Amino acid sequence: MHKLLVIIFAFIIGNVNAQELNCTVKVNYDQIGGTNFQIFKTLEKGLSDFVNKTNWTTQKVKNNERINCSMFITINEASGNQFKATIQVGSSRTAYNSTYSSPILNYNDKDFNFEYTEFQLLNYNPNSFDSNLVSVISFYSLIIIGMDADTFKLDGGMPYYEAAQEIVTVAQSSGYKGWNQGDSNQNRYFLANNLVSNTFSQFRDALFQYHFEGLDQMNKDLKLAKEKIIEAITKLSYMEITRPNSFLTRIFFDAKSDEIVSIFTGGPAVNNGELLDKLFTISPINSNKWTEIKL
Repeated sequence: MHKLLVIIFAFIIGNVNAQELNCTVKVNYDQIGGTNFQIFKTLEKGLSDFVNKTNWTTQKVKNNERINCSMFITINEASGNQFKATIQVGSSRTAYNSTYSSPILNYNDKDFNFEYTEFQLLNYNPNSFDSNLVSVISFYSLIIIGMDADTFKLDGGMPYYEAAQEIVTVAQSSGYKGWNQGDSNQNRYFLANNLVSNTFSQFRDALFQYHFEGLDQMNKDLKLAKEKIIEAITKLSYMEITRPNSFLTRIFFDAKSDEIVSIFTGGPAVNNGELLDKLFTISPINSNKWTEIKL
């Protein structure tokens, strides 16, 4: 009986204190010649353990509350222990009382160069720059957690965005691209700074309204849920007036464009005309998709 109680207690603790992310990590090395591919397999395993076993927050998370996400790394060049790569980061969350998985983030970072030695220890230390590999992976882990939190609570992601911004600050003197304002107008520097800025608060508001008041209510009132999603997109249109072609607008529609088309091409009628006016204005790059939505 005593052993049974210990097992049950250990199971409960394991469920409550589980790490925040359930992340699929893949390293693609098809573009690299040579024969020593074991290092990439070791890297993939090491990064998977790092992302999924690190406690990124102080929150207690049950296993079924872990965030489903992915990091796909493509190695473009290799020279000794120096690597040039890109990283595709994605995350999703399940709509309430459904099995539908809604995409939250879908972003390709092309400035992911790093140094790695096989079996190198990977540890998250927010106060120091240990390697670009650790800093980039840690940065996106926190961005994923922050954006997920924003879909459940207004400004729920702010602590995680601020932690990601701290990584940016520490990494700026490293010499690696992606951390500084002068590198690009759409990189890790701007992603973190925009997410914490009051100027772009409507993006955070839209994440909450779109998911919590929109998608999560579809099982109760589909028409009202669709109207709430239109209101969320309207918030983005207001942001677009003051900050046209913003990075966060791109981030939103890179993840959501296909889903928006799916939502508004069937079901109870809402004001698709108003919606389309806003979509064509704030995300013209997706115009071909928007034409699938009927008035």
